[in-house]
Amino acid sequence: MNLLVTGAAGFIGSHFVRLVQRVRPTWNVFIVDALTYSGNESTMVDLLSAGARFFHARIEDRAAIANIIEENAVTHIVNFAAESHNDRSLQGSSFLTSNAFGVEVLAHLTKEYKLERLLQVSTDEVYGSIAEGQFYETTPIAPNTPYSASKAAGEMVCRAHWKAFQTPIVVTRGGNTYGPYQYPEKLIPFFTVRLLLGKKVPLYGDGSQIREWIHVEDHAAGILAALEHGILGEAYNVGDDNERENRETVQLLLAATGQDNALVKSIEDPRKGAHDARYSMNTAKLRSLGWEPKVPFDRGLTETVEWYKANTSWWSELLNNASYQDFIRQFYGKSLGADL
Repeated sequence: MNLLVTGAAGFIGSHFVRLVQRVRPTWNVFIVDALTYSGNESTMVDLLSAGARFFHARIEDRAAIANIIEENAVTHIVNFAAESHNDRSLQGSSFLTSNAFGVEVLAHLTKEYKLERLLQVSTDEVYGSIAEGQFYETTPIAPNTPYSASKAAGEMVCRAHWKAFQTPIVVTRGGNTYGPYQYPEKLIPFFTVRLLLGKKVPLYGDGSQIREWIHVEDHAAGILAALEHGILGEAYNVGDDNERENRETVQLLLAATGQDNALVKSIEDPRKGAHDARYSMNTAKLRSLGWEPKVPFDRGLTETVEWYKANTSWWSELLNNASYQDFIRQFYGKSLGADL
């Protein structure tokens, strides 16, 4: 297989390539990444040394992607490339260019070059929020933020291509993912690095929002299962039966970093009515392909914190980046004030 992985300089994409290199060593892996704020060359060092080839390009650049497909006889694509943060999307940034138009480019090229499969990596956030029960793949999508709406738009492009052209596409919808190499803007890495620095962390409201966490290695394995065995035109939920309130997760992070509640500051939720109260997905469909999550949350979280402790050079460089500092100031400056 000649596999093109887009967005592999980022969090989940890089772990997916590591998994492929470990369990499918005969596959040829080609990486495309735009190296935006959350994509970093330092995240790919081991991937490239293990034989992956890197191309600096954006997925919406049709000519560039077509050239890569032609020159490397690409047979499969897994698309992780995306703008991927709700809070950033609330600042007015348009995510449609990469999350929708970029997907359309990949779908058209998959059809044009008669590739065997395009796997679109999506998110559970396209479903919106659910008070009770679980999301199934047949649940109507109802995104509540500009980010999740852009991901839903990408999914609709995939659906339309499958219906209109039978373009060989599979979609995965992943839950809240954590682990090493995650850019420090999502809850677990953001809180971890701040707590390691002895800085206060901002908890929205009373922290009663419920999230379903999955370790990045389990998420990557679920995507691989869908790539190899998923039914064309279908979507697959990738999650773990592990629901926790955000305040419970924060308590575990305090314990793992040796800090206490004095560093937790409750702030007003900037998402207003757009903050999804609870996510929960049924994963029986993906499990029927032989996949199941293997990393218990308590162990995975402890190991993740230990990784950040041991790799301060990786994340401290990111924290000093001007774009990261601007984001933190713009989004948390008012609520954290002197504690920023």
